[in-house]
Amino acid sequence: MPLHGGHRTGPERRGDSNPFYGVADPTAGAEMVLPQRALGRHPIPPDTAHRLVRDELRLDGSSRLNLATFVTTWMEDQARELMNECVDKNMIDKDEYPQTAELERRCVNILADLWHAPNLDDVLGCSTTGSSEACMLAGMAFKRRWRGPGRPNLVMGANVQICWSKFCEYWEVEPRIVPMDGDRFHLDAAEAVARCDENTIGVVTILGSTFDGSYDPVAQIASALDDLQRRTGLDIPIHVDGASGAMIAPFLDPDLVWDFALPRVASINTSGHKYGLVYPGVGWILWRHRELLPSELVFAVDYLGGCMPTFALNFSRPGAEVVAQYYTFVRLGREGYRLVQQSARDVAVRLADHIGELGPFRLITRGEELPVFAVAIAEGTDFTVFDVSKRLREHGWQVPAYTFPANRTDLSVLRVVCRNGFTHDLADLFVEDLKRVLTDLRQSPGVRADPKHNTAFHH
Repeated sequence: MPLHGGHRTGPERRGDSNPFYGVADPTAGAEMVLPQRALGRHPIPPDTAHRLVRDELRLDGSSRLNLATFVTTWMEDQARELMNECVDKNMIDKDEYPQTAELERRCVNILADLWHAPNLDDVLGCSTTGSSEACMLAGMAFKRRWRGPGRPNLVMGANVQICWSKFCEYWEVEPRIVPMDGDRFHLDAAEAVARCDENTIGVVTILGSTFDGSYDPVAQIASALDDLQRRTGLDIPIHVDGASGAMIAPFLDPDLVWDFALPRVASINTSGHKYGLVYPGVGWILWRHRELLPSELVFAVDYLGGCMPTFALNFSRPGAEVVAQYYTFVRLGREGYRLVQQSARDVAVRLADHIGELGPFRLITRGEELPVFAVAIAEGTDFTVFDVSKRLREHGWQVPAYTFPANRTDLSVLRVVCRNGFTHDLADLFVEDLKRVLTDLRQSPGVRADPKHNTAFHH
């Protein structure tokens, strides 16, 4: 979660006692203060409080026009209704809400089958608040199973999610980062193996990168680690961070080998709230065999009634998202998921091709793996991707501009994420607004966006 300081965010605002818009509680006097630093002295009517908070939220951007986020921004009314009915159920209290716990178990089974687990009865898994927590749990299991002589290390590409850097810092693990090189923007098998030794607790692969939507070559990396074990005896497991791709590849890339079909893959995570098509926040983590999750990391809790095992970085959370995940599995089935994900990929590829035809842009990826693509601006152009991003916000579109990591800090891109609900029609409207932005930038050179402050909101 973002951290917030205690500084004043602006002048204290007051809501007048407007008889036509919302009347303050008479005990509160003639006007009510909208609290910023301390609670008000008196309650106000619920309708008034609702209206005032909603008015401030109108200043947020539209989630449907947010092409930066991977997170689901649309669900059916029936799913929302189920979530409302379950928002007060504490997911951790499995004795009080046994059927919610049963739905979680079924989701784990469905994912195990989807990811080709060799023995469904031997798989262990659970829901989490998202992929970041799931990755932390996978890393903890890696570290606890490791028995090396020195400081543990974790091998990964420079394209990993920030949660892996957090894990290494929080749990005192040395991150061994394989930098990007030329047009290679993800992990390479030879480079990964070159960084492995007796203190390597695991190798993290990404299915697909948030930088450009591309997949790591998981099967090639697994094969190289198999060869390393034959030569040296080092048996190094793989974790697949499938935050997005683990809910894309099974439906659109069935011939791609990346999951538990590879014996070296010990664990996989995904975000139910990304291409799992559920509102935030729910993630999933599965281990191919029970023994891959050390038993000492699992705690038995009996003070909520009954006795339940738990392995998580949090405790209480609502059951709504898990129920919504199960609803979506029931609602769509395999063919429904395939159709939804194919639609997102079709929109991404078509949109990427249209943007690639616009003069200043050069495609880095086309959305052919994740329905996500990145574009750079040709050298010699008078404006940057940061300028384009800033101007697109004036039309309501949120498109991130950023610089790639070490070794490719010369490359700055715009990234477009196509999700369920972003239709061909919306994509066409986006292209038209992009054309207007380009015309404006060409005709009115002036102050440009600062790459160091390339977002409209920061703390």
